[in-house]
This record gives sequence, structure tokens and C-alpha cells, in this order.
Amino acid sequence: MPLWKRNMYVCWFGMFVSGIGMSQIAPVLPLFIKQLGISNSGEINRISGIAFGITYIVSAIFSPIWGYAADKVGRKPMLLRASLGMGGIIFCMGFAPNVFTLIFLRILQGAITGYSTACTTLIATQTDKEHAGYALGTLSTASVAGSLLGPTIGGFIEDRIGLQPVFFITGSLMLLAFLTTLFFVKENFKRDEKKQQLSFKEIWNSIPEKRLTIVLSVTFFIITFGLYTIEPIVTVYVGKLNGGAGHVALIAGLVFSASGLANVIAAPQLGKLSDKIGVHKVILFALIAAGIIYIPQAFVSNPWQLMGLRFLLGLTLGGLNPSVNTLIKKITPSHLTGRIFGITISAGYLGVFLGAVLGGQISAAFGIRHVFYITSALLLLNAVWVYFNVYKRLKNKNL
Repeated sequence: MPLWKRNMYVCWFGMFVSGIGMSQIAPVLPLFIKQLGISNSGEINRISGIAFGITYIVSAIFSPIWGYAADKVGRKPMLLRASLGMGGIIFCMGFAPNVFTLIFLRILQGAITGYSTACTTLIATQTDKEHAGYALGTLSTASVAGSLLGPTIGGFIEDRIGLQPVFFITGSLMLLAFLTTLFFVKENFKRDEKKQQLSFKEIWNSIPEKRLTIVLSVTFFIITFGLYTIEPIVTVYVGKLNGGAGHVALIAGLVFSASGLANVIAAPQLGKLSDKIGVHKVILFALIAAGIIYIPQAFVSNPWQLMGLRFLLGLTLGGLNPSVNTLIKKITPSHLTGRIFGITISAGYLGVFLGAVLGGQISAAFGIRHVFYITSALLLLNAVWVYFNVYKRLKNKNL
């Protein structure tokens, strides 16, 4: 088995577990905060929002820093640091005596992340051009699937064996990711001292496709924003569609996770397709398809129709993450790969946070259906921007 493929499989597992670790707390957080002594429902909601969102904000700040470190000292050390650190921190959350300790640990979790950045950089720099789309497509399914399936997994564990085991099981899985990374990931890293001493201005000037890099980072932000706008409203929306029937939380979890399942199925295949026909084509048509699929979600009459449309949405978004990552790899000098991926992944974390926050605000101000209208409009406007700044520029190039 080629080295890049073996590393890809190990990194996939680590990124999947990392995604679960970032998101599994969502359905159990209010219950855990209540268990820690907060009884007022309004206070529980406020603290839950802070505790959930702060991890992504801190991650957005630290992701470029860890990307720089990955370029400087190697990608495997960053993988080991992130997996061991996250495993220990998540495990400790189960012992948090109060909400202040919990929030502090969530801040530390955001600061110690960087597993996805290092994985993406490692595979991007090890994989040849012919297999880049497939490798990064497969890898991209891990964090998306982990993030989308995490709430369902966390809710299931809590329902079966309690609150604290959610943290203990997830922390143990991250420690398992640490061990698999330690023993099975191989990297021959050679540091270029001259290139590592560049200032930020010199780094920016050495990027050959500055405008394209900005467009791709914004696109990555909008992709994740669109996925997570539904998170704060899905349970309420499913409750209305379900007409008062039971199992609302379970059905809502399945609806939200449908996109993750579809992404896992589609991303490797669309990654291969991008290797054949060009990443710019896959990005453009996937954005258009995703934007269109959001509209009928506002008109569904039952949860199963919503679940089906979310599955179709996941199929289209499965072509976006790997295509964006593949194109970044192709336009970025190898000694800057970690830093550029750090910036784009940071944009993704911001998309998760702002999507969840603004989705709830839009729903409260205008109604649930407007969340889908506005998200659709953003994706379609992004498609127009990508058409002029990516598709038209690259349609005659071998990218």
C-alpha cells in the first residue's frame, strides 16, 4: 500500500473522532450544565451557547498557528500533540465540578485542536497530483461526518449509559487516535530554514494565486455556514412537521446526520471526478446544486422529506470540501501548505459557529423557512462569485 494511502486511512480515523469530539457535546450540554447545578432554563441556554460556540471561535484563532507549526516542525508532531491533548481534555470534562471548569476546558479544547489542519497538510504534500482529489475527498468526509454524526452519537450514549460516559468514551477514542498516529503514520519531513524565516508579508507575496486563495477560503466558510444554519432549529422544525408525535429528538438527530452520511458516500467519488474533469467544475456545479436543494426544504410536509433533502444536500456538499482542498494544494507552494490550510480550516470553524448562531437568530426574527431561503441565496451568490473568479480563470488550465 502506498505511504499516502496508509496515512490517509489513519488520518481519516483521527479526523472522524476529532469531529465527534468537537460536536458530541451539543445534545448533552444543557443536561450536563443542569447536572452541574444550574437550574434556571434561561441561564442553561445562555451558558450552553457560550460553552458550545467558544470552542469553535478559539479553534478559528489557533488553526493558522498550528498550520504554521506543522510547516515548521512537521505534520506528525502536530497530529500527536492534538490527539493526545484533545483526548485528555475531553476525558477531564466528565469530571468538571462546575460550569466555569467546563467552559475553561472547552477553551483549552479549541486551543489544542489542529488535528485536521495537520492531517490535510500531510496528505496534500504526500499525494501525487493524479490521486490528490481522491485522497483529499476521502479525508474531507472524516471531519464533516464526525461533526454531523457527533450530536447523534453523543445523544445515544447519554440515553443509554449516562452523561459522563459521553466524555470518557470520546476522550478514549482520541487517545486511540493518538496511538494509531504514533505507530502507523510515517513522515519524512525536511525543514527549509530559509523559507521558514519568512515574514507574513513575504509569505503573502510568495502565494502565486492570492485572489483564488481568498475565494476558496470564503467558499469553505459558506459551505460550513450552510451546513450548520439548521442545527439550532432542526428539533423545533421536526417537532412542527411531526405533528406532536414522539421521538422528536431521535428524528431530529437523524435529519441532521443525513448530510454526514451522504457526504461520506459522495466525497471520495466526487474527489476522483475532480481529478478527471477539473476541480473548478465540481466546485461550481456542487454550489449551484446545494443552493437549489435548500429551497424545497422550506416546503416539506413531514420529517422524512426533510431527511431525504438533507441527504441530497450532503451528496452535493461532498464535492465541495475535497475540491476546495485539492485546488488549494495545487496552487500553494509546499512549504506554505500548512499555513494556508490552517487559514481555510479556520474559516470553516467560523462557519460552524456563525451558522449555528445566525440560523437561530434568523429563525427567531423571520421564521424557520427563511433560514433555508437565506442560506440558499448565499450559496447561489457564492456560485456566481466562483464562476467569475475560479471557473472562468481555470477552465483552460490543467487543474
